[in-house]
Amino acid sequence: MPVRSPCVTVHSVPRHAKLHYLGKRPWSGTRSELPQTSIREVARRAGVSVGTVSNVLNRPDLVAEATRDRVRAAIEELGFVRNESARRLRTGPERTAGEFGDQPRRAFGVVVEDLTNPYATDVARGAEAALNAAGHDALWLSSDHSPAKERRSLELLAEQRAAGVLVIPVGLGSRDISRLRAAGMSVVLIDRDAVDVCSARVDHVAGGETAAAHLLGIGRERIAFVTGVPEPQPCVQRRTGAARTIVEAGLGKPPVLVKDALSPTEGQAAAHEIMAMSPVPDGVFCANDLLAIGLINELTRLGVRVPGDIAVIGYDDIELAASAAVPLTTIRQPRRELGWEAAELAMAEIGEGRSHQHRQVVQRPELVIRESA
Repeated sequence: MPVRSPCVTVHSVPRHAKLHYLGKRPWSGTRSELPQTSIREVARRAGVSVGTVSNVLNRPDLVAEATRDRVRAAIEELGFVRNESARRLRTGPERTAGEFGDQPRRAFGVVVEDLTNPYATDVARGAEAALNAAGHDALWLSSDHSPAKERRSLELLAEQRAAGVLVIPVGLGSRDISRLRAAGMSVVLIDRDAVDVCSARVDHVAGGETAAAHLLGIGRERIAFVTGVPEPQPCVQRRTGAARTIVEAGLGKPPVLVKDALSPTEGQAAAHEIMAMSPVPDGVFCANDLLAIGLINELTRLGVRVPGDIAVIGYDDIELAASAAVPLTTIRQPRRELGWEAAELAMAEIGEGRSHQHRQVVQRPELVIRESA
């Protein structure tokens, strides 16, 4: 994939939090009171007119190379940042790509469930890479599994006149999608089933089937499934696929442990519940790698041999999976590819206009065998 430019990550700032100026002196005022460099100061430093600075920012081809270099040097020295919101009020949502090219440069929102989850950040990085390759920008936001926060993030993107949004939804409904489209935004769902909207997802039922089949294939007959709440649709599908495969093998429906989160800490807690079962499972399929890594670490601490006593398989193939205390067998998702595909769909919807027809891209996960199973 092409080398990407730095992303913009949007964080919530408490209303009464103190902000600090990224310069030589601290600042304790409100956001509106932050000291800012004006375009006039840039013009004075570069020895040019305000109009010339504006042309360098918006129509660089109209300015001589030496003058462009002088203005850009002044911008860097002064730390000038253009007021994009005000500029859009004057000129509309598009802006020239400037030194990145002559095509309209746009911003697309990427809203994920949890930016602390390596899966989500990998998807966002893939989306950003595709957007950057086309001369656009990515705005990262996290819903933190909250429908209310997701709604606020989408409202922010609409207010800022983003060109589109790529979202791993937690509460997004058809009315929300209609409002976003009415605001002129393309909408693409990531890792969710969809009919009336573009989507890029993985066949998680097949992933669950593959995980269970592997555990059965290495002789495991007492298989448990560990998941967490809120349990997103992909995890439900993984559980469904695994349960169907195990039942079809004549072993009965597998027990399910539901933890408070899809995290390593909850995986550690699950280890104790697994060992308290009668009979103790000889195989465990975790809904994601974070649960599986926590589970393996705690089983090892308890003196349980992995995979000798209990084989463990995860899902996602995050970077930590291969370097875990017992390298994790897992189901690999094409995470960055998923984000890339979603970004391509979002850009296509904008480019095709009324002729656009929604498309659903489905990718198949693959088994990665390591020491844990």
